Formats: sequence, C-alpha cells, structure tokens
Amino acid sequence: MKNTIVITGGAGFIGSNLVNLFVKKTKYKIISIDNYSTGTKKNHNNSRRVKYIKSDTKNISNILNKFKNKIHTIFHFGEFARIYQSFIRMNECIDSNSIGSNAVFNFCLINNIKLVYSATSASIGNRGLDKNLSPYAFTKAKNLELLENLKKWFRFKYEVIYFYNVYGPMQISAGSMATVIGIFENQYKKKKPLTVVKPGTQSRRFTHVDDTVWACYYAWKENKCRHYSISNKKSYTIVQVAKMFRGKIKYLPKRPGERYASALTNMNLSNRVYKLFGKKSLKNYILNLIKSS
Repeated sequence: MKNTIVITGGAGFIGSNLVNLFVKKTKYKIISIDNYSTGTKKNHNNSRRVKYIKSDTKNISNILNKFKNKIHTIFHFGEFARIYQSFIRMNECIDSNSIGSNAVFNFCLINNIKLVYSATSASIGNRGLDKNLSPYAFTKAKNLELLENLKKWFRFKYEVIYFYNVYGPMQISAGSMATVIGIFENQYKKKKPLTVVKPGTQSRRFTHVDDTVWACYYAWKENKCRHYSISNKKSYTIVQVAKMFRGKIKYLPKRPGERYASALTNMNLSNRVYKLFGKKSLKNYILNLIKSS
C-alpha cells in the first residue's frame, strides 16, 4: 500500500508549510529529506507521522530504498532557489538543481512514483527568454525540458507548479538566502532602512505561502499531469512594497540576473499552464504586521 508522501526540502520555508497541510488534510505518512542549507529544525512538525532525514537529494536512492514500494508521491522542493546567489554559489546550484534533481526524477521513474515539481516564474518570464539570465533560471529551465522528454520517452507522470515570490510564515528573513518580504519584515522590525535593489521598478507577483501550498495540494489531488502557476492577481514594484512598510528606503546597486517583471504565461514547452490565483493580499499582510508591532 502506497501510504507515504515524500517532500524534499521539507524543513524549508515552502516544504514545511506543505508538511503541515498534509498532516492536517490527509492520513499519509510523510518523509522529509532536507540538507538544512536553508531549512531548520524550528520548522519541524511534531506529528508522529512525519519523519525527518538530513541528506542531499542526490543520495535519494540510498535514503529511500527501503520505503520505495510505499511512496505514493514525491514533492520535489529541495533545490537551490535564489537568483543572485546562484552566481556566487554556482557549483552548489548545479549540484542541487541538476545532479540532485536528476536523481529524484530517476528514482520516481524507476519506482513508478508520482512527482510534483516546483518550477519557477524565473524560467518562463519574458516569453521564455529569462531562462538564461542566471544559473538558477538555467538549471530550472533545463529540468523542465528533461521532464518533458521523460514524459515523451517513458510516459512519466508529474505535475509542475510555477511559484511566484512566495512569502509568509517560516520565510527566510536573514542571511544570503532571505526572501524580499522576509528581508523587509526583518528590517522593519529592527527599525532599519529597507534595502531596495535598483531600479526598484521591477515588478513581482507576491504570493502567500498558504495559497502556494494549497495549489500544490490541489494539483496533487486533481492528478491530471498538468502545469499550473500559482500567483496573486495583483502585481507590485519592489519600491511600492517597501513603501507599504512606511519606513526609510535605501537603494542598492543593480545585481546580475535581475528580472524586470514576473509576467504570467499561457504556455511552457508544449504544455498549457493552468493559472491559479491566491486569495491572500500582500497589502493586508503588511498592514497586519505593522498593527501588531
């Protein structure tokens, strides 16, 4: 009986929120594989149904060998997930996103396990031209091409979810892997100027993590082997978001790999992308943060 769900990156920001959702909504056993490069034990769920394993995804065949006949689905969220940092730590990015992800794909293929893969808007922006802006976007785009071919060659079954600038509980708010909203929130609480990368007019669709993991759960339940995007309908520039915090702003030099906009897309490769939209508002999230401070 396939009674187990595996979540790579299950101690990280999005993965831990998905673990919590599955504990609440299902009776499945859950295994998290995380190397704790950005994940933390503070994000662990205390349920007895959740098992946490510290390891890299490139070792997945050895780690999960004794569980392979019980695994229903692998949610693969355990990748290197920052644009600017992928220039500084390119080998780490390739090791995680190319070598590690290939190991996950192969494990799923050999053992007839369903895959749910977290893609990124960075690989499909600007009509697909943004896929070569950074090592991160490049590796993610190549993974999508590989999945497309695995479907053609072996009828491999998977769902793909495109994430758009996720924020919310358990987000990374400090250090080199911090997210934009996490950085702003941390700076606001410490009464420091909010740092905006120039020009500041680059726009993003910020999506609450609750909406994001709901979309992952929805795609998994629907089981239609589709590509989905989960975003908010409202788009904001970075400087607009900074101004919502009602504090001082400090501009930083422009960085390599910076995208001007995260536009929605209708197509990726030969697939239609089914658009899902989140319900939670970034503006309300920030207003509630200010009120509670």
